Amino acid sequence: MNNELYWRLGFFISILAIMMLLERLKPARKSLVAAKHRWFANFSLVFISSVTARLTVPIGLTALAIYNTEQGFGLFNLIQLPLWLTILLSVLILDMLIYWQHRLFHRVPLLWRLHKVHHADNHIDASTGLRFHPLEIVLSILIKLIAVTALGAPAIAILIFEIALNGFALFNHANIRLPKKLEQVLRFIVITQQLHRIHHSQRPDETNSNYGFSVIWWDKLFGSYKTCATEDDTNLKIGLRQYPANKKNASIITLLLMPFKV
Repeated sequence: MNNELYWRLGFFISILAIMMLLERLKPARKSLVAAKHRWFANFSLVFISSVTARLTVPIGLTALAIYNTEQGFGLFNLIQLPLWLTILLSVLILDMLIYWQHRLFHRVPLLWRLHKVHHADNHIDASTGLRFHPLEIVLSILIKLIAVTALGAPAIAILIFEIALNGFALFNHANIRLPKKLEQVLRFIVITQQLHRIHHSQRPDETNSNYGFSVIWWDKLFGSYKTCATEDDTNLKIGLRQYPANKKNASIITLLLMPFKV
């Protein structure tokens, strides 16, 4: 796993570049704020989050998985299963965990203060998939560290999961419109852009739906799936009403301080 960083970074940059190119070629919606302001804030936020996580979290997920395997910690290190099944179960369980973590960040007021930084974006594109407050990122990593240890998930499963999580975050936030027939097929399996835009609606009943980042199964299983919004996709109002579309909402300082203001 010595090349883990290169694999993750390579997939991340490739998917981001593809999504941003498609957004330029065939955007689904017009932005209310100049892209340069939003992009600067969103990309600055992911940089600050990465540095904060590096300074505050003592070990990475993959390194922890390797350590757990060596020490025999966690469920899958205590039972004998084929490696392929262990990987599959680990990825699925971690994905379900992210679903519930996301749902928790919407329901618990203190956690929502952090997560609303993500939802305050008045336009949704691939860069929105990077727009999370540093404290939310740190909390998310800590939750995953506990889960990885409890599961005893193998390092290769963690690598697959992290690449998929980052890739789907870019994919379903992308400001693109898939061909209708393709979108209708994909939404039986994954969270498409159109489904995730419902989650970014200004209406609370729509915001509190479609929590999944990758597969649609968890939303259907746990009753949070919403197939369409009250408005059509083109006219759907994105963001939070208390943060109107303007340059200030695309300010990195505003985003960092947002959780601490009433």
